[in-house]
Amino acid sequence: MTGSHKVVDVLLVEDDPGDVLMTREAFEEHKVTNRLSVVSDGVSAMEFLRKTGDFADAPTPDLILLDLNLPRMDGREVLAELKGDPELRQIPVVVLTTSEAEEDVVRSYALHANAYVTKPVDFDRFIDVVRQIDDFFVSVVRLPGH
Repeated sequence: MTGSHKVVDVLLVEDDPGDVLMTREAFEEHKVTNRLSVVSDGVSAMEFLRKTGDFADAPTPDLILLDLNLPRMDGREVLAELKGDPELRQIPVVVLTTSEAEEDVVRSYALHANAYVTKPVDFDRFIDVVRQIDDFFVSVVRLPGH
């Protein structure tokens, strides 16, 4: 895809301000044309995806980066609701979480996550992982509608 640069809308569902900041930095340094929207809990994520409340004008994301451990509605519940919705289920979801628990990995894939990535604690490695996810979904994978 050299020469053609797709704009990809990414929804980050993350409650840790530090991880939000690092993800923003990774996107800004790597591909400024991608749009990153952020919500900090599962209820807001579903409102964003369904364009309700404060999110009536929200873009439909091409990719969702989803933390599992969220307030109000955890990432597992978001994933189950999202993949159970015929209007939303085609949106790829990358679980991006600190959990290394095998049951979280198995459950996430059972709920139809497209990938499961454990967040590195090292800043440079975290940036690198986010860039790789971005690269893969922007340059390698064909997303619906693109």
